[in-house]
Amino acid sequence: MAQNTEVVVIGGGYAGVMAANRLTQREDVTVTLINPRPVFVHRIRLHQAVGGSQDMIVDYREVLAKGVRLVVDTAARIDAAEHSVVLAAGGTVGYDHLIYAVGSGSADPGVPGAAEFAYPIASLEEAQRLWSVLDAAPATAAVTVVGAGALGIEAAAELAEAGRTVTLVCGEVLGPYLHPRVRRSIAKRLAKLGVTVLEGPDARVTAVTRDAVRLGGGRELPSGVTVWTAGFSVPDLAVRSGLSTDALGRLLTDETLTSVDDVRIVAAGDSAAPSDLPLRMSCQAAGPLGAHAADTVLSRIAGEQPASIDVGFFGLCVSLGRRAATVQLASKDDTANRFSIRGRLAVKIKESSYKGLLKHLADEARKPGSHTWPFKDDKRRQLLEAKRAEAPATAERAA
Repeated sequence: MAQNTEVVVIGGGYAGVMAANRLTQREDVTVTLINPRPVFVHRIRLHQAVGGSQDMIVDYREVLAKGVRLVVDTAARIDAAEHSVVLAAGGTVGYDHLIYAVGSGSADPGVPGAAEFAYPIASLEEAQRLWSVLDAAPATAAVTVVGAGALGIEAAAELAEAGRTVTLVCGEVLGPYLHPRVRRSIAKRLAKLGVTVLEGPDARVTAVTRDAVRLGGGRELPSGVTVWTAGFSVPDLAVRSGLSTDALGRLLTDETLTSVDDVRIVAAGDSAAPSDLPLRMSCQAAGPLGAHAADTVLSRIAGEQPASIDVGFFGLCVSLGRRAATVQLASKDDTANRFSIRGRLAVKIKESSYKGLLKHLADEARKPGSHTWPFKDDKRRQLLEAKRAEAPATAERAA
C-alpha cells in the first residue's frame, strides 16, 4: 500500500488556494489548508467595501477543491524540527511538506496618531470597520486617503464617486509604479471625480489626529475620516518560527521557492522572497507562485528535481470608480511602459479580472494541474547573475 503524504498549506488567499487545489492531483496526498477565516476574501475587491459592497466575500466551496481539509484557525508557530504547525486555538497539525502562503496586510504606519485615528483596508475586517465608520459619518465629512498606490487610488475614486469629498495624499508621487504618461491620465480622471491630489515632498504625512492630517510642509488638512493605504507588510510567522527571512519578513527561498533552511518548507505569494529578489506583491504573481509551490512539493514527492520559477507580468489594472478604469501595460519583468488601455475596454478588463481570478481557482479545483501562466520574465536570470556577481565583491570589501 502506498504511503500517504501530508501537505499543509498556511494561508487561504490566492496563492494558498491555488497551491492546495493543485496538490490534489495526486490521490496519495492529503491536503490541509489553515486559514483564520471560514470564507475566501477576494482581496482585489476590498476597495469596494468603502461603499458597503460584500462582493469580496466568497464561499470556499466555490474555489476550493472538495478534497482539501479546511482548518479555520491561525498558525501561531511552525515547529520545523517536529514537522508541525502549532495552532492559536491549541493543538498542532503535522506535515510532511508545508507551503507557506500567509500573504500580506497593512504595514505599521510609523506615523504618530495613525494607528489610533486612521483606518487601513488591507484585510476584510479592516475594510468592514472602515465601512461602518463611513456609514456613521456625515455625508459632508472630509475624507483623506493616505497612500497613492493602486489601493489608494481605487479607494479614493470609489469614495469620490459615492459623493464624498476626498483628498488623496500621495507623498512624493501619484502611483509610483505607473509610467508618467499613464499617471497623468489617471490624475485627470481623479480630478474629474473631484479628488484633490497632493504630491511632492510636502505631501508626506507627519501626524494624524481624530479630525485632521498634518503634512510635512506644516499644512493641516481637516479630515473626518482618514483612510491609510500606504504600504504593506507580511505576518511575522516565519520570524517567530526561527526561519530565515528578508528585511520585510518574507520567507527566504531559492528559485524553486524552497526555504533556505528546510527542504520541506516551500513559500508562495506575497510572503515569499525567492533569492531575496521577491516579485511585486500582487494577485497577478500569487496564482502562478501558488501553482509553482505545489509543483515543487509534488516534484519532491516524486523524487524529481523541482524547476525554477519563471513568472512574468503584464501590467496593472486600476479601477477609477465603477464606470472607469486604466490598464497600465508593462514588460514581462514588471517595468511599466507608456502604453495603457482606457475607456470601456479597460472597465471590461478590470471586471473580467475579478471573475477571472475566481475562475482560475475554481478550474484548478475541478481539474488540478491545469493552470498555466503565459507570461515569462526573461530578465530575472540576468538579475540573479548580477546579484551573485555582486555578492563576492561585497564580501571582499567588507573584509
